[in-house]
Amino acid sequence: MEPIQKSLQKWMSNHKQFQQRLGHMKREVLNSSEIKQLVRDHPSLTEDVLEKQLIKLYEYQSQSKDCEKCPSREACINILPGHVPQLEVTGSEIKLVYNKCRSERQQEQQRNQRSLISSLHIPREILEANLDRIDFNDDDRGQAIQRTVQYLEKIDEQLPSRGLYFHGPFGVGKTFFLGVIANELMKKNIASMIIYMPEFVREIKASIKDDSMNDKIEAFKKTPVLMLDDIGAESQSAWFRDEVLGSILQYRMMERLPVFFTSNYSLNELEKVLMTSNRGDIDQVKAQRITERVKQLSDSVPVEGQNRRGQ
Repeated sequence: MEPIQKSLQKWMSNHKQFQQRLGHMKREVLNSSEIKQLVRDHPSLTEDVLEKQLIKLYEYQSQSKDCEKCPSREACINILPGHVPQLEVTGSEIKLVYNKCRSERQQEQQRNQRSLISSLHIPREILEANLDRIDFNDDDRGQAIQRTVQYLEKIDEQLPSRGLYFHGPFGVGKTFFLGVIANELMKKNIASMIIYMPEFVREIKASIKDDSMNDKIEAFKKTPVLMLDDIGAESQSAWFRDEVLGSILQYRMMERLPVFFTSNYSLNELEKVLMTSNRGDIDQVKAQRITERVKQLSDSVPVEGQNRRGQ
């Protein structure tokens, strides 16, 4: 009998503690300003009705409603992280629903915006570039800074049909300007695609094997803003120059879709580079056709200064 008596005493003790906790929870819930206001708004919620749904009310009352109790979105205290509870009353029935909180909506917007920038082999530091990181006292890059800011100021509901052709020595920060523009476009919910040209050539060659080449070319043609980084640095075939690059630029020129470029070469120098294929074939006419399209799609902007790589 001894073990049974001890078990009974333990149950009675625990039951008493449970009743005390339940009473405390009831007082805490029913005396809260939120629940008092709920009762005023819904006279059908009598004390008996509230008691029957006490657990639901406690779940609501104990959580954060406007991120005020949460140090951050990652440290959200609510049962469903990133969501806030809301009470809905129909007659004497209380329903508890969850909606996205302010912090979750902000993070979702940021994720959606980041998805507007796609890239092919572009360093993370470039993808994170923004206007705040520009040194506006940099005389060497003064023209490039001015033209970038002017371009961004012109963007409203309609995107300008011409981009910019940044050209200058190795390492002066030409690609950085692409990152700045891409991120400012992102804030205006305008999608862009940044492509590192040498990798682009390899990507197209590899995609021939899995039949994805046409889909990729279509994506490059139709993205709202296309950015070609380091054009002229790639070792390319006449086929790539004429059928891939030429096709993309021709489409965007006809559809008035802007293209941005960076290059170590001026347009005249680029034409000479494009004249010779990786097999040594020379075709000035087709090279001129490419550079004419570049001229139609963008305005030339020289970028001067010291090599910033590794600084």
